[in-house]
Amino acid sequence: MHTPAFRLAALAGLATLLVASIAPAHGFVDVLDQPAATSALASQRLLLATAVAGKRLVAAGARGHIIFSDDLGRSWQQAKVPVSADLTALHFVDAKSGWAVGHEGVVLHTRDGGATWTLQLDGRRANKLVLDRVQHLPAGTDPTVLEALKSEADRAMSDGPSRPFLDVWFANAREGYVVGAYNLIFHTRDGGESWEPWVDRTENPRFYHLYGIRGGSDGVYVAGELGLMLHLDPATGRFAAVQTPYEGSYFGLLTKPGLVLAYGMRGTAYRSRDGGAHWEQVDTGITASITGSQVLPDGRLLLCSQAGDVLVSDDDGVHFRRVATKQPMPYTGLAVEGDVLVLSGLRGVRVESIRLPR
Repeated sequence: MHTPAFRLAALAGLATLLVASIAPAHGFVDVLDQPAATSALASQRLLLATAVAGKRLVAAGARGHIIFSDDLGRSWQQAKVPVSADLTALHFVDAKSGWAVGHEGVVLHTRDGGATWTLQLDGRRANKLVLDRVQHLPAGTDPTVLEALKSEADRAMSDGPSRPFLDVWFANAREGYVVGAYNLIFHTRDGGESWEPWVDRTENPRFYHLYGIRGGSDGVYVAGELGLMLHLDPATGRFAAVQTPYEGSYFGLLTKPGLVLAYGMRGTAYRSRDGGAHWEQVDTGITASITGSQVLPDGRLLLCSQAGDVLVSDDDGVHFRRVATKQPMPYTGLAVEGDVLVLSGLRGVRVESIRLPR
């Protein structure tokens, strides 16, 4: 199986080394049992995701660090987080309610705009839920599919709670999804109070990693490695495979009415205007892996890359232009609040007042 250089090898490997370097001398403490340590340098360390909660800026990353700012990034406070697992993605549905996901199968929830977080799911419970699911699939399930699912569930149990969630998306305050490595996908209808594994509802027989999930009026899409693209069929409740021209890894996607844009390695991006039936390549003008995206309130599209590029499009991805930033670094995510651009990366968080070109 292809191992993506960005999400699992580079970031996860670096984050794991960071955590290992601060392990207590007297013995191992599981990151699921250890709250995130307070650090005055949290805003300057590895951060993998950014989001906006109302007017508040939020960022999350290594060691379970989540920080937030109520003054457009002039100062940052550290949130109370019950785990020290590395966090990979953030999503808010309003100014108060949001979710963070990460390594060790962690799903966190906040009700106060990111100041305090509670654990909704971890890898220990996730593994058991998946195993129980595949052990109780209907008798008519294809034997080959059933055997593959059971084998993968057993492998996950043997590996322990190590498999990461890599993205999270909620349609509203009640219904949402988390996706991750080796076909991990969970669904909730009650705001995360309970989670149901959907590992048997994806057309992903090789258990490719699922990197990104987004949805909207045109449906819900999942992007993954080796060109994997899935689209939720509301009639069957299953994610069906969508053919795209690309065989490399997609690291994420963005959606808006009438548009799906998937992006990934070496500046690659493809867009579809007809629900995934046809795809056309986008000339991003860059060769670095694209790591983050956002649809602005006015419909324009933003992308960032691990080489420090920021791109904007005002024609639904037909063309992209570079946005100059004062302190570029390898970026992992971005978000916008008004004229403020907040970017996460290997050296923490950068906030710049900027007017995007039209």
